[in-house]
Amino acid sequence: MVEKADEGTALRTLIVDDEPLAVERIQVICAELPAIRVVGTASDGAAALRLAEKLDPDLVLLDMTMPELDGLGVARKFAEAEKPPAVIFVTAHDHFAVAAFDLEAIDYVLKPVSSDRLERAIERAVARRGERKESSSEWLEELWVPHRSELLRIAVSEVHQIDAERDYVRLHVGTPDAPRSYLLLQTIAGLEARLDPDKFIRIHRSTILRRDNIRGLRHDGLGVWSAELQGGEALRIGRTYLPKVKSMAGR
Repeated sequence: MVEKADEGTALRTLIVDDEPLAVERIQVICAELPAIRVVGTASDGAAALRLAEKLDPDLVLLDMTMPELDGLGVARKFAEAEKPPAVIFVTAHDHFAVAAFDLEAIDYVLKPVSSDRLERAIERAVARRGERKESSSEWLEELWVPHRSELLRIAVSEVHQIDAERDYVRLHVGTPDAPRSYLLLQTIAGLEARLDPDKFIRIHRSTILRRDNIRGLRHDGLGVWSAELQGGEALRIGRTYLPKVKSMAGR
């Protein structure tokens, strides 16, 4: 559970949603969470920015889809501030998750909001309070993936293989004995550009591997090469990507 905070240490929280019933629902949940204190509500993006300037919130519970200035636009404006508030997106749509983690949101909660789910998001906000942004964090460190009725946060360090599936990518995590995979609405080229090239390498137009998942390279003849994985599987290397892959071995 979220630890109890006194009036001075509770996170000053602004709720932004254009649906009055949604605002009321979130207020009711927040009233049971002593680590936060709701200081205001706004029904559109422009009002949210005006209130944030006056109220100086620590945390904003932000709807994604609003008329005129939407949640992403509001979050981008917040990010320009000298002391930006933490943002938790609260939305009925899961397809904005990629854009949301680009803005370093604390969490992404799907409607209808449950008290347990919002409480977990608040716990993350409390845990991150006071942390400084690392200026060197230009590469993705985590991903949100749809799973059942919520979005799971997957550490990029857990991903050992990424496969393209049309407009999606499939993230492979877990072990050979207990494999798991998740679909994410994102092109493989777009994701590749956000991954640390010292940790990941693209070996084919439809495959990215974590470098430490590659056990070795195998020449199959006639200029064809394969990457042998730690689990024993061999994946063919595309000719376009072969020079970069072979450079791993100093070839």
